[in-house]
Amino acid sequence: MRLKIAFVCTHNSCRSQMAEGWAKKMGGHLFDAYSAGTEEYPEVKPDAVAVMAEVGVDLSEHYPKLIKDIPGNLDILVTMGCGVVCPYVPNQHQEDWGLDDPSGGPIEGFRETRDMIRERMADLIERIEKGQLKADKPFNLAGR
Repeated sequence: MRLKIAFVCTHNSCRSQMAEGWAKKMGGHLFDAYSAGTEEYPEVKPDAVAVMAEVGVDLSEHYPKLIKDIPGNLDILVTMGCGVVCPYVPNQHQEDWGLDDPSGGPIEGFRETRDMIRERMADLIERIEKGQLKADKPFNLAGR
C-alpha cells in the first residue's frame, strides 16, 4: 500500500501543483500524490509549468482541482503557506511549508519556489523513510 499525500493551497495553480509534480518524481515509490485548492481557478500558472519543465517535471496536463476532488482520507496533508484555513481533511500527519506565492512576479521567483519545494520534498521523504514523521499511527512502509 502506498501513502496518500496531498498538497493544498488557495488556487491549486502554482505551489501545490509543483509539490504534486515533485512528489510523483521524487517519491513515486512511496506516494500517490494529489493537489487541490480551496477556491476555483481556471489554469495552472504557465510560469509554474515552464519552470518545472526545466527540471524534467511535466505539469502540462495538470489542472486546478478543489479539495472535494481528491481522496478524503489522507496519510499526509501539506499546506503550502497560503494563509487560509483549509477545511478539515482526515489525515495522519499534517504540516505547513510556509511558502510565499510567486504569482505575479518574475519567473526567477517561480524557480526559487520550485527549488524550495524540492528541498522540502527531499526532507519529507527522508523523514518518512527513517520513521521520523509524527503520525497518529506509524506508517507501514513494508513492501513499498
